[in-house]
Amino acid sequence: MNTPLVVIYAAICLDAVGVGLIFPILPRLLEDVAHTQHIAPTIGIMVSLYALMQFIFAPVLGALSDNFGRRPVLLVSLAGATVDYLVMAFAPQLWMLMLGRAIAGLTSASTSVAAAYITDMSPEDVLARRFGLSNAMFGIGFIIGPALGGILGDQWLRLPFIAAAVLNGCNLLLALFALPESRTPTRQKLELASLNPLRPLRWMFQMKGLLPIVFVYFLLSGAGEAYGTCWALWGFDTFQWNGMRIGLSLGAFGICQTLVQAFLPGPAAKFLGERWAVVAGLTCACVALSLMAFANQGWMVFAIMPVFALGGIGTPAFQALATRQVDAASQGQLQGVLASAVSLASVITPLVFSTFYFLVQKEWPGAIWLLVVAVYATAVPLVFLGTRSARGALPLLTARRAS
Repeated sequence: MNTPLVVIYAAICLDAVGVGLIFPILPRLLEDVAHTQHIAPTIGIMVSLYALMQFIFAPVLGALSDNFGRRPVLLVSLAGATVDYLVMAFAPQLWMLMLGRAIAGLTSASTSVAAAYITDMSPEDVLARRFGLSNAMFGIGFIIGPALGGILGDQWLRLPFIAAAVLNGCNLLLALFALPESRTPTRQKLELASLNPLRPLRWMFQMKGLLPIVFVYFLLSGAGEAYGTCWALWGFDTFQWNGMRIGLSLGAFGICQTLVQAFLPGPAAKFLGERWAVVAGLTCACVALSLMAFANQGWMVFAIMPVFALGGIGTPAFQALATRQVDAASQGQLQGVLASAVSLASVITPLVFSTFYFLVQKEWPGAIWLLVVAVYATAVPLVFLGTRSARGALPLLTARRAS
């Protein structure tokens, strides 16, 4: 493997470590800065603000990487993340933390630009394998990050943010000195219409049969936001976990999830069929979440994790099902619609989950997981509605509509 790709993989892993570092101790940082223990809504706002800025500016950064090259956009992205973590490490006021998250969301193109870089540098016959390695590196980083962040946070609350800033600074130096440009920039004039983040959703409404598919994506992605928003709060409120315990629980889940994603989706889809593999995955997730809602000792969470991780077999099967609902010429449009749905879920659902957690926090923190169960249960009939076997692959847009 050539040196630039090694640098990209190292950057992806370090980026994931940096992101995971802050999860276990973010609630305590907000309590310290905002001088209140009622910080669940604030966490929801921070997560949504990051996602909103990412949603608005991702098309801009993607277009800029096409026009001016991957390397400069990647450098700007890594610099923005470094600034964000430094702000969070030393900010004495809440508005400064919010500003830092907005900057990070605006520049959060490192993963997508890294994917574009891998595409530029890879022949078609090895592209899937290299993307698989990219996902594995991100998974490894996200296993290490929370555990390390919890340990560092127990020593000093701000230390994980300094560590995240250092990691992103290393990323920046790697890219600056060891990463060449992967493509010749086009330097064409940007079309403003192509930068509209809502543009792909117009296609969705022009093809009514895709609404259930897109809504399932929205629900699954939105449910996933509950973990990043509420896990650390729930661990502290229910089990009085410190940062290390919260980090270890996230790392353990990451290990289980990585193993499931690596080995089980294919056999599950072959044995059960893709639609029933989706249902099986959602069922495992619902069972685990229901048990977590009533858990009163920390060891129970670790015992439940293998069942929880089995929920990971559903999403790959559903992704395969979704691609068969449109013809080959419309796959790019479909992926654009799904990406927009995921982005909107990342903006909207953290506010919903954090508000609900705030309402149940004192009486029953575990009730948050029953809300996630309700979201997953809503998705089940839509899976069958949106992927009926009688449906052939349909064009997402006719040429007339596209015009």
